Amino acid sequence: QVQLVESGGGSVQAGGSLRLSCAVSTSTFSRFSMGWFRQVPGNEREGVAYIGANGMISVADYVKGRFTVSKDNTKNTLYLQMTGLTPEDTAIYYCAARELYWLPAPLSEDNYYYWGQGIQVTVSS
Repeated sequence: QVQLVESGGGSVQAGGSLRLSCAVSTSTFSRFSMGWFRQVPGNEREGVAYIGANGMISVADYVKGRFTVSKDNTKNTLYLQMTGLTPEDTAIYYCAARELYWLPAPLSEDNYYYWGQGIQVTVSS
């Protein structure tokens, strides 16, 4: 069973930065395509960023230029570097995974098989 564990969340003031990490328990991490999602209670979960096993990256328009996704196959870890945070970025952030070289519609949650438990990010004004 593949397990995903997020870390690095917390509270920050507007304009600040955070880096989320997602540790993945698998021996085949390099074969995984990975995504970041976020959800505000009462709202649908939305895709934030994606990185395929082939290295292809996709970032949602509402975070483009501020958020950067990367993965370190030597550490079995996915990252989300978040800069220029605004209160609208406040949400629970989830990492997601699927062992596939690339994903169609990579910011759609339906494409992912494995999910982390989520981590809170709070941005105050």
